Amino acid sequence: MRIALIAPPWVPVPPPSYGGTESVIDGLARGLQAAGHDVFLFATGDSTTPVQRGHHFPRTMGMPEQQPEAERKHVEAAYRHPSVRSADIVHDHTMLGPAYGAGRVAVPVVTTAHGPFLSECGRHYAAVAGRVPVIAISRHQASTATGRLPVAAVIHHGIDLDAIPASRHHGGYTLFLGRMHPDKGVAPAARIARAAGVPLVIAAKMREPIEQQYFDAEVRPLLGGDVEFVGEVGGSDKLLLLQGALALLNPIAWAEPFGMVMIEALASGTPVVGPPVATVPELVSDGLTGIVAPTAELAARLPAVAALDRGACRREAERRFSLERLPADHIRFYEHVLASHHTSSAAAT
Repeated sequence: MRIALIAPPWVPVPPPSYGGTESVIDGLARGLQAAGHDVFLFATGDSTTPVQRGHHFPRTMGMPEQQPEAERKHVEAAYRHPSVRSADIVHDHTMLGPAYGAGRVAVPVVTTAHGPFLSECGRHYAAVAGRVPVIAISRHQASTATGRLPVAAVIHHGIDLDAIPASRHHGGYTLFLGRMHPDKGVAPAARIARAAGVPLVIAAKMREPIEQQYFDAEVRPLLGGDVEFVGEVGGSDKLLLLQGALALLNPIAWAEPFGMVMIEALASGTPVVGPPVATVPELVSDGLTGIVAPTAELAARLPAVAALDRGACRREAERRFSLERLPADHIRFYEHVLASHHTSSAAAT
């Protein structure tokens, strides 16, 4: 099968540090190629995923609000590229691309909804859902879709487990890993860890004004002693922090569509602690691979995480979130879409 993947232009694929969507696209591209398919990735020129690639912009374009026309130019160039036009199926991961591309190529276009449906993202997906099959990344996300937005499939993310060695031992600290944003629960994580008497390491992206403002107002006053902020981390530094953590503290307060950091923690052998919000109970089994309880109860329950089997966390990641399962689920979906497309084309002739 000839499969064209179109990534957003904001972060290289794979990302050097923060970038969940780009990590997933990288894993999908490599997994599809390993499964014997002909994969083409349209991304930015500084992307390094080892598949055939094309680009319009030689370097990542930064944040969307800084370059409002960048995605349109990126998408237009993608759908002009010969490897996109000659593919059997196009899997578009951008926001603007599905609406632009449907009808401009003679093959099916599908898209993955990486953003929440209960937002402006949902309106984009609803506008194309009749022409472009929409993949949700969790059952929780799919449950928030309106009647105008039929979800064609739910496919959980996957990761390269070979690149994430599991650890059976921990360094006695908890870890927050993500964005410095109120929705992510950085300040609650600090309060939970301190109330439980366990050190916390905060590794967070902080590039946008709202992230800096939240840090200054809510997080900075909590630093010191047993709460340490180490900035944004990626690559081997991120893996070492995950592997050494007693637990990943993830007290989110929003309808997160997935949560890559949770499956990265499980792959590392590290339990996840969070409230029964969004995908936390979908990805984490209370009492087996972490603790799922109301935020107000997490400090009291946190010490029990030390008794959990870190091997069980790794086994759950292997069973549910492998790089082999990710492309296999997509291939089945592509084949279904192509069969329907061929049936429709034959009926129209």
